[in-house]
Amino acid sequence: MAYTLIATMVRPPVLFTALRVSALVGTILNAIKQGPALLAGTPPDWWKLALNYAVPFLVAGYSGARARLDRFS
Repeated sequence: MAYTLIATMVRPPVLFTALRVSALVGTILNAIKQGPALLAGTPPDWWKLALNYAVPFLVAGYSGARARLDRFS
């Protein structure tokens, strides 16, 4: 089941939607969480920046893959 879920997550319809969601939500999260520091000229916390994009990507990819698998099973 895990292989099928991951394979579905990387298929173009799910992957592209997850990337769009991640780009939008990750940017908003970074602006909220690190905006003041960035405006002050301090460098971002790179691991937080990466997580702010990775978490929405994984959530959107997982939910999209589960929805496709549930619909076609």
